[in-house]
Amino acid sequence: MAKTHFGFQTVDEREKAQRVRGVFDSVAPRYDVMNDLMSAGLHRIWKRYTITVANPQPGQSALDIAGGTGDLSMALARRVGPTGRVVHTDINEAMLREGRARLLDHGLVLPTMVCDAEKLPFADASFDIVTVAFGLRNMTHKELALAEMHRTLKPGGKLLVLEFSRVAKPLEKAYDWYSFNILPKLGQFVANDAESYRYLAESIRMHPDQETLRQMMKTAGFGHVDVHNLTAGVVALHVGIKC
Repeated sequence: MAKTHFGFQTVDEREKAQRVRGVFDSVAPRYDVMNDLMSAGLHRIWKRYTITVANPQPGQSALDIAGGTGDLSMALARRVGPTGRVVHTDINEAMLREGRARLLDHGLVLPTMVCDAEKLPFADASFDIVTVAFGLRNMTHKELALAEMHRTLKPGGKLLVLEFSRVAKPLEKAYDWYSFNILPKLGQFVANDAESYRYLAESIRMHPDQETLRQMMKTAGFGHVDVHNLTAGVVALHVGIKC
């Protein structure tokens, strides 16, 4: 069995998938509350910026991968309107249930399905826009997932990857202290789960930096890739255009 990382640990690939599923099964009920607390609400601004850059138009089709509790799916659906289509997906059923319930509470009935980003069940050139927010770092074979996202986009379509990245050097020490001291305690207090938020901090450090991810997207076939650093690089938005 091939090896991969789960945070700072080295595990079998199959074990990683199971453990990541366990993390999100655990945090799903308190996911939105924890996002607000640990980012001081900034995740909402980052996602709003992503939608602005995506610039969805009425009638377009969009795929939201690792869509979780549905923030991007909801925003995309409002932009593409009744003539458009947004597919809300996640590999984790517990997260998807939370998201589907939230979408229904807002009057949105979207196609919602469990699917693996490394083996997307969609035809070539199906979507104008593909988004993945805070999900790529949890994928075992990121290069396969990026290739699948490229495959399912129409020519001229956009992939938007919003993900934690490398913070600016002057802030590294303070950010590390917050990540490894405050986040697990916050997770324990709010979600009764310190370990999942310790994994979150570790998984961010194991994720490719801005330039490495840009090159991975180019290798996956994207002709042009822009990188937008947000909040001093705490988060980066990578935007790839399919030629």
